[in-house]
Amino acid sequence: MIYLFYGSDAEKVRSKAFEWVEKARAKESNLAYVRLAREELSDVALEEVALSGGLFVKRLLVLLDDPFPVARIASEDEDSEEGSTNSVIEAHIDALAASDNAIIILAPKLAAAKAKKVAAKAKVEYKFDTPLAREIVRGFNGNLVNALAARSREKLWLEIQRALRAGDAPEMLHGLLHWKARDLMEKGSRSWTPKESRQLSLALIELLQHSRRGGLDLELSLERFALSI
Repeated sequence: MIYLFYGSDAEKVRSKAFEWVEKARAKESNLAYVRLAREELSDVALEEVALSGGLFVKRLLVLLDDPFPVARIASEDEDSEEGSTNSVIEAHIDALAASDNAIIILAPKLAAAKAKKVAAKAKVEYKFDTPLAREIVRGFNGNLVNALAARSREKLWLEIQRALRAGDAPEMLHGLLHWKARDLMEKGSRSWTPKESRQLSLALIELLQHSRRGGLDLELSLERFALSI
């Protein structure tokens, strides 16, 4: 079953999606949780998302983080990913909707036509558009992503420490950092060249995968990452 989080207020969409995940994990302790970034999506990955289950883990809780990229012209040293990502999601949308697993599609600023198609398959849709008077949303850490954008390792390490002490889940912090890395790729940056921002995105994916395989704890991995940029 699909739970769709989308809307023009990217900060609130992300905040509410991760808040929903935390509540679901607290409510159903035997849920196995995994977050998949856009670059990790494939036919095989989505088939596993739709069909996986087992004796000890009856259901999965899967967050598909920003699976629909912003339309842009690919640079010479990177492949265009929009068509392939869109098609792989669409090819499996019926299986994801029919799955017993809880599948959250986190898609801030999703185009209206695409949102309509996905929402039609969702069990529940949550839309958060930017209000006229913007509210402060706990969950989207502007200082954190700005430190990454500015390439300030000391400030980034400090913001990670503050967020962890405030109770933010490391998975949420990683999601924000990876979202910002992709944002830097798409919009450009004075502090990061296109090649460097792409390498940054890949490094964050590898960091998460290594942590999942039983490597360094994700909290410590994030702290080490901050000091490496």
